[in-house]
Amino acid sequence: MADQVIKPGGTNPLLKRIFDIIQDVFDFIVLIVQMTLEIFKAGVEKIVGREPKDISGEIVLITGSGHGIGRELTMQYVSQHSTVICVDINEKNNEETMKKAKALNRGVVHSYICDVTDREAILNLADKIKRDIGPVSVLINNAGIMPTKPLEKQTPEEIRRTFDINVFAHFWTLEAFLPQMKQQNRGHIIAISSMCGVVGMPNLVPYCASKFAVRGMMEALHNEMHLGPYKNLIKFTAIYPYAVDTGLCESLNSRFPSVLAMLDPKYVAEKIIEAHRCELTNVALPSYMFHLNNWTRLLPHTAALLLFDYMNCAIGCK
Repeated sequence: MADQVIKPGGTNPLLKRIFDIIQDVFDFIVLIVQMTLEIFKAGVEKIVGREPKDISGEIVLITGSGHGIGRELTMQYVSQHSTVICVDINEKNNEETMKKAKALNRGVVHSYICDVTDREAILNLADKIKRDIGPVSVLINNAGIMPTKPLEKQTPEEIRRTFDINVFAHFWTLEAFLPQMKQQNRGHIIAISSMCGVVGMPNLVPYCASKFAVRGMMEALHNEMHLGPYKNLIKFTAIYPYAVDTGLCESLNSRFPSVLAMLDPKYVAEKIIEAHRCELTNVALPSYMFHLNNWTRLLPHTAALLLFDYMNCAIGCK
């Protein structure tokens, strides 16, 4: 009994242990209640949807704006009365995008020529944009390439360039524009990944690896910001489209072409802006692709391969 006597200035170890257990149980109950409320909230939002926020007046920077998804995003953001900054390495294509957007007579649009793989060029561009236009509030990392051939036919230069554009460019734009968002205590970062960042595909090994990297980068950065002073102030959205008809993919084979057809860039852009306005975190296009993947991951790998063979999905080589 003498061991249980509380000494002056000391703490009874048994009482402290009991208190810690009670605290852990209480915290766990609170956690379960909070998670239940979030699940209920998500279910309601799934049924009735979220109220889209107004994005007029946002300063939106889009990489790879010269064609495809980037061009459609430019047109639709301008239609929402946003200020759009088009960034592309192809001057002719970017000017064509800007002309089409200006013809709408809606929002403001600017064109800048820049190689997104050049870190110094991106940092200099960020300073120039801030001086000329103002701090960027929405960053859309859209630029990407997709060499389609078996791994042994991918050259070292092609593999490096795939990662330079599809992955490292994200880091340089984040380095350049994330501080501007922190200064404003608001912002939104949108990254175009791919369903190839969720499921590996033949003839796309480097591309899949790069899109898996984008997926991990966005998730880790989101969680990092969640722990700091910018929690809920800077939003993150990752987009996972199935094959998009932008010219990057020469041919797409599928047992069910009407179900797994190439997506129209205009439709993809609409869904990206919808995800932005509703502040969604992860969006698959079409939406059932995530559910199909999650179900397949529960199967033995050999069974999943049988389903893969049955679907007969493949990207044609260039």
